[in-house]
Amino acid sequence: MPLIEMLPVGADTAQWDVWGTVARVVVTDPAGTDEAAAIVADELAAVDLACSRFRDDSELRAASRSGGRPVMLTDVAADLVRAALTAARETGGAVDPTVGAALCGLGYDRDFAALTGREVAPAVRVFPKPDWRAVRLRGRELTVPDGVLLDLGATAKAVAADRAAAKVAARWETGVLVALGGDIATAGPGPEGGWRVLVQDRPGDPACTVRLPAGAALATSSTASRTWGRRGELLHHIIDPATGRPAPRVWRTVSVAAFSCLRANTLSTAAVVRGHDAPTLLGGTPSRLVTPALEVLRIGGWPQ
Repeated sequence: MPLIEMLPVGADTAQWDVWGTVARVVVTDPAGTDEAAAIVADELAAVDLACSRFRDDSELRAASRSGGRPVMLTDVAADLVRAALTAARETGGAVDPTVGAALCGLGYDRDFAALTGREVAPAVRVFPKPDWRAVRLRGRELTVPDGVLLDLGATAKAVAADRAAAKVAARWETGVLVALGGDIATAGPGPEGGWRVLVQDRPGDPACTVRLPAGAALATSSTASRTWGRRGELLHHIIDPATGRPAPRVWRTVSVAAFSCLRANTLSTAAVVRGHDAPTLLGGTPSRLVTPALEVLRIGGWPQ
């Protein structure tokens, strides 16, 4: 996952574990570190309550249990669902929020921290075929077809990073970087020379240092992280909606730079799903793709 390699002069940082990953907040004004961390933590708590599929009291779980009846969402939950449906539309369904049941069928039915090290027994279950077009969001009114379980894991973390960074910058008028695992968002004035970020999924993997200008974002999607065992196979969390199975490991990681973390994450996830068609999908977007053999493909002006 991307790491902040070097802090700008005068910057300070805070970090803690959340959602099976690490949240990290870096601000250019050290006086704002504690309050910035509190703002980010509050935002993550609101997102978790809105859309976690591992909480019985989340709005998303309630909508999925509504039997196909419309439910009213809070503004936070509506924004998160809207972002997920936008990602689905922009990727032709490669990033689909209706894959929740497929993930549960594969054993990813609890927070990833609780899943790690646990072998999942195969199960024969029948789920509705993922199809984001069956979900209806009108304003804050959400209708989820009966039997469909929404999972916003492909977009919610990126939206949370964007929202949290924007809130910190507005409150302190400072430069801020919010990293949630492989999702990085920045806001406010950046440090001189930009935010310096080391992109590397795991120790021993190819590494690359990039400089993000103020307001830029970076997302990395990986088939090597968030994996778990099921008898006879190793699974990962990026689902191909066409099959309901983990996407083939054409790419070990895909990193994309954009001017929102949501956009970067949408493209990096879709690229993993599209496999060999990923370079066409990404076009001129700055991207770095790593194969299982650790060969690196750079497109769109990604630096060497």
